[in-house]
Amino acid sequence: MVASTQSWWQEKLHKLSLHARVTLLAAVAVGLAVAFVSIAAYVSVRQQMYQNLDKSLTDRASQAAKQQILTRQGNLVKFGPEALGLSDILLGVYTADGQRVGNSDSLLPPMQAPELAVAQNQDEITKRTVGAAMGTHYRVVAVPALYCAQPTGREDCDVDTDWEPAALVVAQSLKPIDRTLHNMGIVLWAVGLLGVIGAAIAGNAIAASGLRPLARLSGAAEHVARTAELKPIPIDGSDEISRLAMSFNSMLAALARSQDRQRRLIGDAGHELRTPLTSIRTNLDLLAQADKRGGLRPEDRQQLLDDVRAQMDELTNLIGDLTELARDTPQIRNAELIEMSNVVEDALIKVRRRAPNLEWDVSIEPFPVWGDERLLGRAVTNLLDNAAKYSVPEDAPTDGRPVGLVTVRLQDGVLTVTDSGPGIADADLPHVFERFYRSSEARSRPGSGLGLAIVKHAAEQHGGMIYARNAPGAGAQFTLWLPHAATQTR
Repeated sequence: MVASTQSWWQEKLHKLSLHARVTLLAAVAVGLAVAFVSIAAYVSVRQQMYQNLDKSLTDRASQAAKQQILTRQGNLVKFGPEALGLSDILLGVYTADGQRVGNSDSLLPPMQAPELAVAQNQDEITKRTVGAAMGTHYRVVAVPALYCAQPTGREDCDVDTDWEPAALVVAQSLKPIDRTLHNMGIVLWAVGLLGVIGAAIAGNAIAASGLRPLARLSGAAEHVARTAELKPIPIDGSDEISRLAMSFNSMLAALARSQDRQRRLIGDAGHELRTPLTSIRTNLDLLAQADKRGGLRPEDRQQLLDDVRAQMDELTNLIGDLTELARDTPQIRNAELIEMSNVVEDALIKVRRRAPNLEWDVSIEPFPVWGDERLLGRAVTNLLDNAAKYSVPEDAPTDGRPVGLVTVRLQDGVLTVTDSGPGIADADLPHVFERFYRSSEARSRPGSGLGLAIVKHAAEQHGGMIYARNAPGAGAQFTLWLPHAATQTR
């Protein structure tokens, strides 16, 4: 039952807006605080008033009990409420044998078992609240006393044996206290109600003011979803909501950068794809026209087909590079333990076939890493292809003699590839890893300008880095650093 009730309340609260929940929370919190304070104040005042009344009645009754209490024919003699200095009390004597004695012109106070216990010396002082006729409440106090009955009419009782134990009982109406507490309760209820209403109003104002930045943030998100405009929202202040807005702006900036990269990638890709496609179309048109005129010589036809095939290979490589870069994933998925030396050796086998007229100075040490073997293999192959391409002069002889040297070193996770080409111009060094960037010297050579961009992409994905510089002797030197598998998180 409790669980179902709690679930019902949770369901109702979840249906409320955050604004309504803040307002309700403020009202409930203040209401509970006012209720606790009111109850504490009411109980404290009530207890203090009762304590003061008890002390007053007890002191006066004890003082009066020291006087001589004489009774005659069931009435008190020369002993009335004025003996206690009070005129609004009921006064009586309760004897040990159960006799009730009082003034004939006034009501007797309530006298029952607790007061009889005092008369019989079984209790010292009793204090209690009792109800009487017409709903009047009395505070009744009984203290020990001695009385002397005068059935013969003597005014004094001189013999000690004439005095008998009894209880002097006094009772005072609680109407003034009840009225005061009633008025106090009304005031506390009124103040509590006003406090809850004020808290609800203040909570509503605070919610409206505090949630206004969230409303702007929500509006900005809806605007982005509707228009795809990644404009940052203005920020005022430095509170939690402002920091949330700053995070939102950072996300928008990241999305804008990613969108800009994608746009540039698409634009550059379109430009780069146009060249091989145009070349292929031109060669195919020439082949078709030649077939209409009787055909080409076998050697010319073969040269034309080889050119088309080379353009197709270039187009295939370009599409593969574009696919790899377009992923733009933040981290490697399904990483596995890889021996980097095996990756470098496999890449060397591939590149050596394509560059048989180069010398290779290779020194490789084992080094384990966590990562994507396919992506790392493509990156290393691109580095070696780049070194091979620039180590062969454009006017190199084709008789198979070595025309260049490529140095490859893998030590402690650092792969260094140094070619024997002309090096990199100082103006081009900061841009060699950008997508589709090609220096003026590289434009005359085959390539799309994506190879080194893929190397940088692979290095970043594996938590490493890549940088380029000119070797001390001659040629360009590329250094790829990767963290050891023991230091990488899987």
